[in-house]
Amino acid sequence: MDAFGVGGGCFYERVGDGRFRATEHTRGPWDAGAQHAGPPAALLGRAVEERPGARDDMRIARITYEILRPVPIGELEVTTSVLRAGRGTEVVEAVLAPAGGAPAMLARALRVRVDEESVPAVLPGPELPAPGEVAPTPFFPLPWDVGYHTAMETRFTHGAFREPGPGTCWMRMKVPLIGGEPVRPLDRVLVAADSGNGISAVLDIRAYVFVNSDLTVHLHRYPVGEWACVESRTSVDPAGIGLADARLHDEKGPIGRGAQSLYVAAR
Repeated sequence: MDAFGVGGGCFYERVGDGRFRATEHTRGPWDAGAQHAGPPAALLGRAVEERPGARDDMRIARITYEILRPVPIGELEVTTSVLRAGRGTEVVEAVLAPAGGAPAMLARALRVRVDEESVPAVLPGPELPAPGEVAPTPFFPLPWDVGYHTAMETRFTHGAFREPGPGTCWMRMKVPLIGGEPVRPLDRVLVAADSGNGISAVLDIRAYVFVNSDLTVHLHRYPVGEWACVESRTSVDPAGIGLADARLHDEKGPIGRGAQSLYVAAR
């Protein structure tokens, strides 16, 4: 059963060609006026897939995000351009900016031509307990009532938000990415992938910040289903640089990896 309808709403409302209004469901854990990077990552991934002239025989194999500054909760503009177009691969850039403002986040996606069942499959099967086999797990306490933490359902098979160390968490969207529009499987994975540093936090969020300034997602298989799982581990150097490294799964098995570079500092 689809999780949509729990509390209603959406992450974004489409207000024009390439223009969107972020809702309070995008609010992240660090600032009441800034978005969690998961929803804008999914919005940029959607823009890459839906850009005018996009080839139907290509699929995103890798997408890298640069988070240039906090993404405000408000009206946003998204633009796309093709940086390289070839027979078998292409590179597409998508840029997100506050309306009339400087870019806040950009993505570069490598799309690869696919030919279904043209080569033998070498894919592992499910490696984790299914989401239906584990109970819901609450987010860590936040000072605001509505945000990303209430728009996502989370179920840990290992660890928890309040337990330091590696964690493995199934995640499902409770609201659609864009109001009134179908959700794509890629939306579900990209909304979740940026949560690796929270799932595997090794430091107390009340005493430290561990904010990522980038995110790279590699996908060897296109995701299916409502659930995405982030199996993450964080490492931190005393100089204040960290890395959250994650394996990504759907209910059929592993689908790829995600990585985040972290800025770590005492509050």
